[in-house]
Amino acid sequence: LSSPASLLSPQPLTTTQFSRSSQLKTRLLRSFSLSLSLSLSLSLCSFCSFPYLNWSKGLIHHRRIYNMANSSSGMAVHDDCKLKFLELKAKRSHRFIVFKIEEKIQQVIVEKVGSPDETYDDFTASMPPNECRYAVFDFDFITIDNCQKSKIFFIAWSPDTSRVRSKMLYASSKDRFRRELEGVQVELQATDPSEMSFDIIKARAL
Repeated sequence: LSSPASLLSPQPLTTTQFSRSSQLKTRLLRSFSLSLSLSLSLSLCSFCSFPYLNWSKGLIHHRRIYNMANSSSGMAVHDDCKLKFLELKAKRSHRFIVFKIEEKIQQVIVEKVGSPDETYDDFTASMPPNECRYAVFDFDFITIDNCQKSKIFFIAWSPDTSRVRSKMLYASSKDRFRRELEGVQVELQATDPSEMSFDIIKARAL
């Protein structure tokens, strides 16, 4: 039998017992670290939740607008658009044509036709200041060699003050509609009246 003194004195750990004790300490430290990390993460999430949600809603909103605009890239074109353009190109029956996207029926339509005696000022006055439009203008000019010529301009009007959805809708449908108008010689994009002034038109024509 062991003496009382030997029972009270600490007994040295065996190799197996020492290994198990080290593993237990390691597990306890890992559990503590995981709990601390989780509590910090929850605190940060609660602190940042409202800005994040607002940012996410904004991102989803703009993504929806982009998808709607992309889905309209194959928008239909009314027969009058091509008919009036042919009259302008072949017969010179019109000075300009203004086209509009009718969003309810998802179609490009003719909004206004200018008579041959109307001027470029009449044309610019027909463009709404806060809405997007397409247009063609038959521009007459005299070359440096004193020759009378004309060129048909295609103008994509997208003012800065127009709606974001409208801008994206017109931008995504432009190339599709432009291909319907065979005979256009110069293309111009404008977001401000100064970008489609008479001097710019004249410079692009020469």
